[in-house]
Amino acid sequence: MYELIQRNQRKSLILFFSMGICLVFLGYVIGAAVINSEQPGLTGAFIAFAIWIILSLISYFSGDSILLSVSHATEISCDTYPKLYNIVEEMKIASNLSKIPRIFIIPDEAPNAFATGRRPDLSCIAVTSGLLSRLNRDELQGVIAHETAHIVNRDILFMTFAGMMMGSIVLISDVFIRGLWYSGGSSKRYRSNNSKNNQGAAIFFLIAIVFSIIAPILAQVLYFAISRKREYLADACGVKFTRYPEGLASALEKISSSEVILKAANKVTAPMYIVNPLKGGSSGLSDLSSTHPPISERIKILRCLTQGASIKNYQHAYEQVKGTSSRIIPLSELAGSEQISIRTSSPAETPEKDIINTREVGDLIRAHSGYVFISCSCGLKFKVPGDFKETSITCPKCGLRHTLPSTAAILQAAQINSILQPNAPKAHTGEEISYTKKSEGWETVTCECGRLHNISPNFTGKHIFCNNCGRKINIINKSA
Repeated sequence: MYELIQRNQRKSLILFFSMGICLVFLGYVIGAAVINSEQPGLTGAFIAFAIWIILSLISYFSGDSILLSVSHATEISCDTYPKLYNIVEEMKIASNLSKIPRIFIIPDEAPNAFATGRRPDLSCIAVTSGLLSRLNRDELQGVIAHETAHIVNRDILFMTFAGMMMGSIVLISDVFIRGLWYSGGSSKRYRSNNSKNNQGAAIFFLIAIVFSIIAPILAQVLYFAISRKREYLADACGVKFTRYPEGLASALEKISSSEVILKAANKVTAPMYIVNPLKGGSSGLSDLSSTHPPISERIKILRCLTQGASIKNYQHAYEQVKGTSSRIIPLSELAGSEQISIRTSSPAETPEKDIINTREVGDLIRAHSGYVFISCSCGLKFKVPGDFKETSITCPKCGLRHTLPSTAAILQAAQINSILQPNAPKAHTGEEISYTKKSEGWETVTCECGRLHNISPNFTGKHIFCNNCGRKINIINKSA
């Protein structure tokens, strides 16, 4: 895959500098049209160049954190949702990544996912709660494999850079056009008595208007030229990792057929998702203006993979579906591609299990939002929000009164659960307390220091450590 990665990096640099040139030229023509100085064009170009440099630095050092924050993503651990963690770990091993990506969940009912980060060892995979509740294990594995392929192929930094660059071009163009609208299309620079100067300024003004309209389109065309092939490559590599093409094909079908709008997505983050959330993943004419290939075409290629799951098999299926001999994979990679057999599907999950998954995902989001989980002795379970004002709550079934942790403790727990990089636990103090689980669902343990800890129903450990005081909390299962 070395040559493939090198080619991706070269294309990323070409796209990065092409968008930079587009941004600087846009600044030049707008500056020549509206800035009142001796060299207005150069002034505008300098300002645009400065914006390019600043955005590039922000994209490199903080782009992933910004994208995750904008998407309202919350990091989870192995204890919180072991099924997802295990799948990501499997793909890490299959792809030979040096480090498992950090895992985030976006509290949104629309099924989708994306990967981000500036290097493979600093990568992140974010999935929506809707994806977890609708996909079975094979389908979820296919999506994670696709996103892992973006990490391995060095696509994640490119997508972060391109998104920021395209966003800045669109923003500058939009500000200029709106400024003309509110100013009545005039400028002080044109109100000179010199008709020759007026004619020159008017020409620059017209060029600025035309380029402000064309620049965002050019930026998108440059983006489309490379982004679509990257999606095909990620599909090909993802199938190689899972050895099960139907998993990804079925996942793409479910994601694209969803009518739920992904509220966390916008024009900058949309190209990063496995299916374009702003286009609904539909096929047809709308896909011509999308950074993603037509979903129906991607699914058809995946389902043509009947002889094997290697990238060579994917190239043959691609040529068969597209009706062309064009290559998306270098000849050297095709020559060295080993034969990979397609595995059988995992045991099917029952509809009852799917319902449980939906409930678990909902509780997972509530746990990271600071909810307190209480199991009454009568069997009734409470999910108390963090902003609940009372200090206690009465069970409506048996009338037993339950004392709640303080609001400050609940908010503190919510803050710890929602930050992108959880605090490392303090050193073990030697002190221990025990807690006996009362049910198979989520439960909240209050440490003696006041810190709250939400225990997942999938938690299989025997103890946890308090991040605040370092105290060891032994977890005793009631059934044990």
